[in-house]
Amino acid sequence: MGNKTSYSEEFKKQIVMLYKNGKSVINLGQEYNLPKPTIYSWVKNYNNSGSFKSKDNRTLEENEIITLRKELKDLKMENDIFKASRTDNGQKITIINNNKTKYSVRKICKILGLSKSTYYYQTNKCINKQVNNYEQEIISAFNKSRKIYGARKIKVILNRKDIILSRRKIRFFMIKNNLVSKYTKLKYHNHKTTVNNNQINNILNRQFNNKKPNEVIVSDLITYVQVGAKWHYICLLIDLFNREIIGYSAGPNKTSELVQQAFHKITRPLNQITLFHTDRGNEFKNKIIDEILITFNIKRSLSNKGCPYDNAVAETTYKIFKTEFIKGKKFKNLTQLKYELFDFVHWYNNIRIHGSLNYLSPVTFRKQMSI
Repeated sequence: MGNKTSYSEEFKKQIVMLYKNGKSVINLGQEYNLPKPTIYSWVKNYNNSGSFKSKDNRTLEENEIITLRKELKDLKMENDIFKASRTDNGQKITIINNNKTKYSVRKICKILGLSKSTYYYQTNKCINKQVNNYEQEIISAFNKSRKIYGARKIKVILNRKDIILSRRKIRFFMIKNNLVSKYTKLKYHNHKTTVNNNQINNILNRQFNNKKPNEVIVSDLITYVQVGAKWHYICLLIDLFNREIIGYSAGPNKTSELVQQAFHKITRPLNQITLFHTDRGNEFKNKIIDEILITFNIKRSLSNKGCPYDNAVAETTYKIFKTEFIKGKKFKNLTQLKYELFDFVHWYNNIRIHGSLNYLSPVTFRKQMSI
């Protein structure tokens, strides 16, 4: 039996704040692998006393209720098992399906005392029910992806559940249920910015693959998002090995301080990083950032002027963020932006599947490659 997972006080508070900002308990449980009772307990305890220890908030009556509920659940399970052991038409149909390649359906039906018409009616009913289940699986996969995945990625999700459907059939059900991905052909207009003219070469030289974990970190021009009536900005630091976001920050000013804050968010040893590559945005030109790079012996690499392909991975990641995180969102204040950014980065790293990673999440890919 595995050890019980321990969560920090800061993590619990972030989950509570996400709940208070409108995120459902179901989504929190699915995306952070948390039991719903645990989330409810954190919220209740935090609201009541500010303590996350359930034993500090639980009454004697609540302990008795928990014990009774467990006993009731056990009794219900025993009753269900007893009912399932009875021979009914469903079990008879299962026996027929398991043996119809050896014996005729007519003979098996006669032995079991089941009419052929009943067998075929129930079988067709199961097929229709299976089709409906497939449709619900597609709807569920689409909603769990935050309405982002198209037919290609939904097909991968279904395959992992041993459900084999063509992309054409998946698209049919998506059209039927009006499931439209957030991705559109909307174009974003570039904004003029100060250019970093430092004489630094493009050491990366578009070698985006076959890297080791933490070897190369890439970033892009800080993207923008509307908070209230003002523009705010986000900075992401991306591990080129598995496209995982290892550092991020958000703030009201488009300055190098955001880059510095993103570096401070990195929990891995900085001396493992060998190269930091960006485009020539002036936000990445700063004495403090240079000191960080020098201290940990991290080399600098800059894209060529006016050549976004030199930083294609970062460009792609920022496009994903603009479409999946920013598009259609309204943030009331910086606090809400930071909590939702924390939430999306967690989902992006741990749950969202990536075509370039063989349809695995960045964290899953990293763990598999380390085996």
